[in-house]
Amino acid sequence: MGSSGNNARNSTFTTLCVMGACAIFSSTMSKNPALNPFSASLGTPVEWSGFVAAASTIPGILISLPAASLSDLLGRRRFLLLAGFVFASAPLTYLLITAWWQLVLVRFYHGFATAFFVPVAEASIAESFPTKRGERISLFTVATYVGRLIAPISGGYILFITNQSASYSNFRELYLVAAAAGAIALFTGFLFSAREERLKAVPQTKANDIVGKMLHGWATVVRDRYALIVSLVQASHYYVYGAFEFFLIGYLTQVLHFSVLIPGLVGTIIIGVAIFTRPYAGRVSDKMGRRIPIIAGCVVSALALVTIPFITDFVGIFALAVVYGIGFAATTSSTSPLISEIVPKELVGTSMGFLDTLMDVGQTLGPIVSGFILATTLGYTGVFLSLAAALMLLCLVFASVPSKRQAVTND
Repeated sequence: MGSSGNNARNSTFTTLCVMGACAIFSSTMSKNPALNPFSASLGTPVEWSGFVAAASTIPGILISLPAASLSDLLGRRRFLLLAGFVFASAPLTYLLITAWWQLVLVRFYHGFATAFFVPVAEASIAESFPTKRGERISLFTVATYVGRLIAPISGGYILFITNQSASYSNFRELYLVAAAAGAIALFTGFLFSAREERLKAVPQTKANDIVGKMLHGWATVVRDRYALIVSLVQASHYYVYGAFEFFLIGYLTQVLHFSVLIPGLVGTIIIGVAIFTRPYAGRVSDKMGRRIPIIAGCVVSALALVTIPFITDFVGIFALAVVYGIGFAATTSSTSPLISEIVPKELVGTSMGFLDTLMDVGQTLGPIVSGFILATTLGYTGVFLSLAAALMLLCLVFASVPSKRQAVTND
């Protein structure tokens, strides 16, 4: 493919990055910092608060794989537009909530946005840049991280200027801004090149044939032991991240008695480090292979987690947050391109959906399991040590399995 084809692919990549930044900004601001105080303002029972937090991850478990598989057969564009519609409409549904249980339903609906968007977008990028998958998928993730990074600050400022309180009425402005960002994401999705959505024509296929091909693709990926282990490594990192992000707040404020501003700063550090590290880590994995960055990332993150319970000063916590962020970025910058390389090229979307499904399972289970550990005498020390153990267990399994030859076509 000549320069015109390269220009089209680069244009498509830019479109996906802009869409991703706006979409994740919208969905993140709806959660952080708004979700916790909004839930409290509705009188959510404590025992149900975890379900409010986890409701948006359930659609990822249910939908990521089918959506990504169907995008292999029907094209990427329609699924990106469907995701954009949810990104734009979901924030408006928060304005209709009058009871806490409705918030669970709205969060569930909102979760379909990322469930459709992320695996399909990553599949499109992997398909378009076969020799630069690590770098390009990492850059796309960085774009989404930018939205994730500025969303809490923006949301906090909106709440601050609306009478500096967390009453129900003051969330209206925040969710309107989130809806506007989602609308921009939807509009950007219409720019996704119809030509680039599939490099070859999609034949007319009967519904039965589509279902049959989709199920065959699922079976192919699930039976691939190496693809399964790579997905489990990814799941272990998000199992850890989901719990770490939630329980670190309690550890810093309740155990170390830091200001409430410190957890937000530490969270920003982790995302900031990931933004800086991922493109370089992805480029390295493109050149030297995926196994070393994945294993090194698991070990580095685990060491940071093991050390946290024994550090009580801010400088030490800051340093460990940096170390953890580097390890997280090193592994996750390699898992997506690796799984796209070890499955047949017509199943790239299916592989991304499978990866994201297990990722969401991990991110859902992490806070739940860690909550039970926290309730024991082990406390926060047990939480952080158990998270490190989960990473190292999957790291050892991954390292013990012989690598599969990566068949990458020339760009």
